[in-house]
Amino acid sequence: MAFVLSSAFRKQVLLIPFMNAVRGMSSSGGPTPPFTTLSVSRPAETITHVEICRPEKRNAMNKAFWLEMVDCFNQIAEDSECRVVVFSGAGKLFTSGIDLMGMASDILQPEGDDTARISWNVRRVITKYQETFSVIEKCPKPVIVAIHGACIGGGVDLITACDIRLCTQDAWFQVKEVDIGLAADVGTLQRLPRVIGSRSLVNELAFTARKMYADEAKSCGLVSRVFPDKDTMMAGALEMAGEIASKSPVAVQGTKVNLIYSRDHSVPEALHYIVRSELRSVSV
Repeated sequence: MAFVLSSAFRKQVLLIPFMNAVRGMSSSGGPTPPFTTLSVSRPAETITHVEICRPEKRNAMNKAFWLEMVDCFNQIAEDSECRVVVFSGAGKLFTSGIDLMGMASDILQPEGDDTARISWNVRRVITKYQETFSVIEKCPKPVIVAIHGACIGGGVDLITACDIRLCTQDAWFQVKEVDIGLAADVGTLQRLPRVIGSRSLVNELAFTARKMYADEAKSCGLVSRVFPDKDTMMAGALEMAGEIASKSPVAVQGTKVNLIYSRDHSVPEALHYIVRSELRSVSV
């Protein structure tokens, strides 16, 4: 460092980095119910639990889900009381992916009377659906996802946008899109290579649509912990969320912002970014 700070001032600086990049520290109140596809609760004062709640449909992602996810996480981002999010699925499995019956008109029969208009509408629809999971990354609060049973198609898009992934021993993952004549176009092909670090394995999963089970998911880095059952996993997820919530929220959220920036930029760019962030925080 080109200058010396007192220990007290230095500690203060370290606790308030990245202020311009971090949202949600000045307003209160959690997501406003009701959602039709999501259940939102507050198991602890600083922890928000979001659950896909369509168990009768195997938590399939219908049109309402794609819109409600954006609304929900935008509200969480602005909730000053929330420091950590735990995300899970209700019922027997995490999610069966896209609700093909409910989404067929958007995916398989896009609007338009000619090729140009059809292409424009496809682009618009895909961009809108990409935001459903990008909003998880944009939310400054760390998101722990707890996966049990099947995590298919859009479920993989979702979990790869989360910060920490946990699963049960019976969990399995499938990049399913090629089996229905589509490419995974809302995040898996962009995020999964960065998550597991093996281009060969990503290609294999995406080209074959084979299932990946919990032990392989842990060994390749898709998940960081495997639990014997859902109850144990949820207890572990909440314990981890509580530990994170006990830290400085500005430090934790600033760390998330910089981790995501570093993932998408070179080391020199990321180092420069964090220096600029610290300098901005000092001037606040």
